[in-house]
Amino acid sequence: MATAAMPPEPPVSRLTLLTLMVADFVIDATRRADGTLNRGALSLLDPPVPAVFSSWCGVATRDVVVDRSLCLGASFFLPAAAADDGSATRPLPVIVFFHGGGFAFFSAASVAFDVACRRIALGASAAVLSVDYRRSPEHRFPAPYDDGLAPLQFLDDPKKHPVPLDVSRCFLAGDRAGGNVAHHVARRYAASPSLFTNVRLAGLVAIQPFFGGEERTPSELRLDGAAPIVSIARTDWMWRAFLPPGADRTHEAASFASPAAAAGLDSPAFPPVLNAIGG
Repeated sequence: MATAAMPPEPPVSRLTLLTLMVADFVIDATRRADGTLNRGALSLLDPPVPAVFSSWCGVATRDVVVDRSLCLGASFFLPAAAADDGSATRPLPVIVFFHGGGFAFFSAASVAFDVACRRIALGASAAVLSVDYRRSPEHRFPAPYDDGLAPLQFLDDPKKHPVPLDVSRCFLAGDRAGGNVAHHVARRYAASPSLFTNVRLAGLVAIQPFFGGEERTPSELRLDGAAPIVSIARTDWMWRAFLPPGADRTHEAASFASPAAAAGLDSPAFPPVLNAIGG
């Protein structure tokens, strides 16, 4: 009897494989048995990339303080032409980006996300504001969502723009847990768009957004241990570290099935969505 052929695995470069192996090691090496993270070790294993004010690979970066009360910072990624002489360029659209890491790991200054934001800024000819939101388990739900709304308030004030920006063309984007954050920030914006004078959300780009229910899906069971980073044990830990104590994955932060999770989705202010998934 003939058996169905397995689909070919996509080609992965040695650099990508090495990056995934390093991420696996960092995640496991910094988790403590008591549910906390060794932030000291994490800072050594995941050193931040400093801002480069002059153009590097066609993009310059600038660190900004988004909200002093929250000690919330972010990094602007600006195409070279705009960064070199902002007064000579027409206003750039803005992409507010949220990094991945299961709500707990990595930062806006992690190498992988620094590289990603540079590529996005250059390819889209847009300013990218990468948000260094607070992470779990020290800061659980809803801290990242609160931190995600603050950059929109920051962008609403033209006096704070490092170069001319067109915030009427503002996009939210995020990878994995960052895609989850971007989704919920869009919901919050859509619930009260009148709070913003200038910012208008034009779109939401969710890159492999991190959601999940209590029931295991066939792909979770089939690929457990085969896929890098996202094993069942790790993702279970990430949800426990992020959700309120005692909550499970029926919580609105994790599951689309929750009635609360649908709030705001039918608002005219909720932007069009591009959902990018892995194969």
